[in-house]
Amino acid sequence: MDIRKYLDSTYLKTNSQASLDESENQVVAQFFIQEAIEEGFKLIMIRPDRVSLAKKMIVEANSKVTIGTVIDFPEGTSSIVKKLDEALECIQNGADELDYVCNYEAFKSGDVDLVKNEILKGTQLGLDNNKIVKWIIEVAALNDVQIAELTTLIKNVVVLNFKADTYSSVFIKSSTGFYKTENNLPNGATVASIKIMLQNASPLPVKAAGGVRTYKEALEMIELGVQRIGTSGAKAIVNGEETSSRY
Repeated sequence: MDIRKYLDSTYLKTNSQASLDESENQVVAQFFIQEAIEEGFKLIMIRPDRVSLAKKMIVEANSKVTIGTVIDFPEGTSSIVKKLDEALECIQNGADELDYVCNYEAFKSGDVDLVKNEILKGTQLGLDNNKIVKWIIEVAALNDVQIAELTTLIKNVVVLNFKADTYSSVFIKSSTGFYKTENNLPNGATVASIKIMLQNASPLPVKAAGGVRTYKEALEMIELGVQRIGTSGAKAIVNGEETSSRY
């Protein structure tokens, strides 16, 4: 099975996270973009400040690779105004998909109205501009009940406020891949968390991000029902190798 169409090849490390200076990290980002073009992956997921670079390289290569970027990454605690401003700038720079980090901390503290408002407005901005929207819920920060409840909340906001033909353009996504866990516990998608999301997300699609390191694991996620997989080891996975990346 050729799983390239499911893979969002991902590079989201800042200079400090990569232990590189700006020019060195730019080279790494260019490598990932070029690899996505050559391998024909579904999408290259890149930080907002590199969307213009990705757009330029993809246009010059006459490639069909689409561009995704992350909004309010990785904490998700910024105001909805800041989220929308960042998203709009990314749209203007050529992004095709917007992966917002949901304010899961607000959700955990009981501020459900804040979360509903950002889901509504962030989704509206994306759909109004014909973009795919994803909401990252950060499963490693939630227990099983919270995963189910937050997934359901997002689903309900979308179903109540948008037309059925837009549902396939609004994903619920498991993880940033950058959440710090204790005792080296998984910080990304697990089979258990993805099953809970899938049980509560329909009719919205689900994206598994972080923790998928082999072709076998990717295939398992696809067979469970996920429609997209985010990984910084996309080429290794396609080649049947195991990626050492935590994302």
